[in-house]
Amino acid sequence: MIHIPFNVPPYLGTEDKYIKQAIDSRKICGDGGFTKKCNAKFEEMTGAKKVLMTTSGTSALEMTALLCNIRPGDEVIMPSYTFVSTANAFVLRGATIVFVDIRPDTMNIDEKLIENAITDKTKAIVPVHYAGVGCEMDVICDIAKRHRIPIVEDAAQGVMGFYKGRALGAIGDFGCYSFHETKNYSMGEGGAVLVNREKDVDRAEIIREKGTNRTRFFRGQVDKYTWVDVGSSYLQSELNCAYLYGQIEDPDIINNDRLKSWNRYYEMLSPLRDKGVIELPFIPDECTHNAHMFYIKCKDLDERTKLAAYLKEEGIGAVFHYIPLHSSPAGCKFGRFSGEDKYTTKESERLLRLPMYYGLSEEDIEIVADRINRFYK
Repeated sequence: MIHIPFNVPPYLGTEDKYIKQAIDSRKICGDGGFTKKCNAKFEEMTGAKKVLMTTSGTSALEMTALLCNIRPGDEVIMPSYTFVSTANAFVLRGATIVFVDIRPDTMNIDEKLIENAITDKTKAIVPVHYAGVGCEMDVICDIAKRHRIPIVEDAAQGVMGFYKGRALGAIGDFGCYSFHETKNYSMGEGGAVLVNREKDVDRAEIIREKGTNRTRFFRGQVDKYTWVDVGSSYLQSELNCAYLYGQIEDPDIINNDRLKSWNRYYEMLSPLRDKGVIELPFIPDECTHNAHMFYIKCKDLDERTKLAAYLKEEGIGAVFHYIPLHSSPAGCKFGRFSGEDKYTTKESERLLRLPMYYGLSEEDIEIVADRINRFYK
């Protein structure tokens, strides 16, 4: 009986050793040795001014909403094709979400439509790097600079992804990573906020420490710490960071393995693409992706539903992705769509994600591709 799951959390084997070291250190709350190692490693990998580990990608986004001083009545621009956390982080601060259509080739926000969505209430632009493929950041940065609007990159799927050689998450004012068990690098639940402007570093540390200047106290910069700003408990456990550090110590191990699997899928499914039966992911020349996911696009929703059901019967986990937020009850309540939904709904209904994880065997990839070919025959 075939059983190929959609996802298996990454595990290299060094995680146990580092968790034991964290336990033996007698400091398992946040900001211990492994938390600091993870912060420093991601600063080295991305070039960000400061990286701070958080309890989730969601909490990283919530921190950026505070850092952008989002208030009731403000507007925040983002694609509708994203996870609910992208919107929730700003709705919690009272903002109205302004959804913009996506590009059909990358499933990223259409950079050409952003400027038309800007009003005098716009206080942030949130590009989402879908599947670890970078948005057109030069255009987005130019728009943001001319209108003096901060950029928050939702790079939850973007670790080890690059745009013109620059790490995703380290291009705008702030970036957010996720280390959920479905991500390329995982600690079960966790995330990180990337602070790319020196002037925001101190406040980011304060917000992350429940609004206190505790971090400055431990560095000896103040003689006692106290409540100085808004904040919350966004500090990640040392045990989680120890687990993650085992994977990012040499990030190429996981990255190269996933890229090999992604390329094999692409090779085996290209004949169906060449016949016009399905579409495969598109990677712009200026982008270096991280093989976060491999998806195909079917003709329409009906065909995708039938293919997903067929693969399930064959023991293969293949799943669709987001329901566009603007069509959800909360999206209608807390947001509005700018312009025409030309591609967001149509393209989301065609997309089917295939099994993709560290350690996925070539044999299993060939089985998945074979069953897809059988379905279309």
